[in-house]
Amino acid sequence: MPLLHAGDGFPALTITPPGKQPVALPDAFAGNFGVVLFSRGSWCRVCVEQLRAFQRSTERLAKAGIKVVALSADDEATTADLIARYGITYPVGHSADVRAISDATGAFVSLDPPHLQSTGFVLDPSGTVAISVYSCGALGQLLPDDVLDEVRDRESAAKQS
Repeated sequence: MPLLHAGDGFPALTITPPGKQPVALPDAFAGNFGVVLFSRGSWCRVCVEQLRAFQRSTERLAKAGIKVVALSADDEATTADLIARYGITYPVGHSADVRAISDATGAFVSLDPPHLQSTGFVLDPSGTVAISVYSCGALGQLLPDDVLDEVRDRESAAKQS
């Protein structure tokens, strides 16, 4: 279970939002910065607040060329309810195979009941990990303003070189 660090390529993963076509990562970001969030589930208040914070920031993120996706082990109906209840417009995948996700990304998991621990990645436009944030619980999550600051810093540095 290797952890992903800045400079590592993000592994090919597919997430399936309720009632929608699967989303292939990192290809879905296609030249944009991307944020990948692994959520503990709809039962985790802190995780729901993180998803809601990214929803409130979707316009600012989009203007900065940043796309967002999320994933949890919640079943399809629970995920669909979460999306509807909070008006989430970015893709949120359901029914994650927590062991496979952990093997591919190093995300920490709990097995009883099976769920991912809070994990966040910022990918650069080439699909390379720019930031990885691992947690063994609900705290220590990636936040929208941190993502915006990181992308702005990277773009500023690129213009100066």
